[in-house]
Amino acid sequence: MNRPVNVATLKDFLASFNKHDLDAIMEFFSEDCEFCMPRGKEPWGTRYVGKSAVREGLATRFTGIPDVHYGEDSHWVADDFGVSTWLLTGTAKTGEPVRVRGVDLLEFRDGKIVKKDSYWKIIEK
Repeated sequence: MNRPVNVATLKDFLASFNKHDLDAIMEFFSEDCEFCMPRGKEPWGTRYVGKSAVREGLATRFTGIPDVHYGEDSHWVADDFGVSTWLLTGTAKTGEPVRVRGVDLLEFRDGKIVKKDSYWKIIEK
């Protein structure tokens, strides 16, 4: 099912993350999607290509920060592009608290996400 690309779509997408529901999250993605994580060995972060690989990459978020939550969010859409900003909070599996401001740059085709590019502002102590 193709969803309209609007602010409600982005809010629903984020709600799926807060439910830790990978099946629901993946319904938003196209088969040929791409996900660029905020960290990695390359300037674009770790990149996952294809729905199966993107699912695997997204699962690492729930493994690495089991209680991850996205709040204080705002969203906007222009044509086939969407932007979501949020405050990610949780506890890393090491026990360290995580609190970062982030943004997702989203590209859509036919109502599905073809690229999710994530950025974080890391809080230093």
